[in-house]
Amino acid sequence: MVNKSSEILVVGAGCFGLSTAYHLLQQGHLSVTIIDRAHDLPAVDAASTDINKVVRSSYDDIEFTALAREAIQDWKSGDWDGAYHECGVVVLGMGEAPYANQAYQNDVQLQARASLGIGSVQARFPPQTNLDAFGAVYVNLDGGWSNATKGVTKLMAKVRALGGHVKGGKELASLLYDDNGEVSGVKLVDGQEIKPDIIIVATGAWTPSLFHDIDMGLTDRLTATGQCLATVRLNDEQAERHKDCPVLLDWSSGFYVFPPNEDNVVKFAIHTGGYLNLVSSLDSLVPVSSPRTVTSHPSNGLAIPREMADILREKLASVYPELAEIPFHGTRMCWYTDTADANWVIDFHPKHPKLLFATGGSGHAYKFLPTIGRLVRERLEGTLNEKLARMFAFDRPLDHLDGSRLKHLKRKYLHEDGLVSAQDLRV
Repeated sequence: MVNKSSEILVVGAGCFGLSTAYHLLQQGHLSVTIIDRAHDLPAVDAASTDINKVVRSSYDDIEFTALAREAIQDWKSGDWDGAYHECGVVVLGMGEAPYANQAYQNDVQLQARASLGIGSVQARFPPQTNLDAFGAVYVNLDGGWSNATKGVTKLMAKVRALGGHVKGGKELASLLYDDNGEVSGVKLVDGQEIKPDIIIVATGAWTPSLFHDIDMGLTDRLTATGQCLATVRLNDEQAERHKDCPVLLDWSSGFYVFPPNEDNVVKFAIHTGGYLNLVSSLDSLVPVSSPRTVTSHPSNGLAIPREMADILREKLASVYPELAEIPFHGTRMCWYTDTADANWVIDFHPKHPKLLFATGGSGHAYKFLPTIGRLVRERLEGTLNEKLARMFAFDRPLDHLDGSRLKHLKRKYLHEDGLVSAQDLRV
């Protein structure tokens, strides 16, 4: 039984972990500690460490629409050091993507400032912007983007201000088990053993490779996939022309692009099935996909497949022809923790009552940074809404696939010899 004095260990200082710790501390839980493998936090290669993430409520599931609108309200009214930028989101691809059509209906039903066409934001785009090829579109003025690194950094400060402990350089080696075969604690690489009352696993895309044991049952539920992104840096004149643009999100292809940030950098990416980086280990019967990042591969951990670099430039040219002529400023693979249905996992492991998983972000969790921890806390305390508890159950039936990527769910294998960096592309 969990009470306010229970010792709670959160493994992972990203979006899920920090938000969970914050909401536990806010509600009077006295002993909350976060540990993370990275010595310097936030971890440089975490999905939530990024220049920006989309904040939108355009979901085909109205439960997510409602949760997103709650989070947006907190982004607007809370203290986030200016991380949130409400520039609006233009949703493209309504003619081809059922997801976009249902998202519009859900936004309207929940009284978002959503309207068909781009009339309300047309004047914000440079004249050469090409949106005609995308057919029907809609604008939601309630949304935009957040500086992701700034958001998690601010939340980490809030956790510490409430008395939470955040410790870097604490890499997980293994789980500990009691005489009944149930998880009782964790062992770290440095030999330290920690046996709290509750362990909350919020290890993001590293979860499948860290907890691949057959007993854990994760291999059919969570998969680490690499998603490709790139950036270009605008000169001052170009940045001035694009500074007021909304976020563009095309559900027919998965392509999305941001307005320039304060450094005149424009990020763009494609939300697809992504890439698998299969890694074998002595204690794993089969290879498991694990993140390939600047931490694991310091020399070229920011490289992406050349085929995706070409597609990214082509997609950017389809919207902003002027920007597609600029050399790439940066590339990166952002690692998702995918579930088949894109619903998160917020639940106790069926065989281990001290072990609660908070993961499965599927590329859309960061926008909920202010609020997602409340759901984890409620599941821990047994007060989570029944419908949401079923949506995020560890062993839920997978009765539908991720609607945001239905046309692009196929995954590819990552090959080292096909990777290129921004520097390679400039040569």
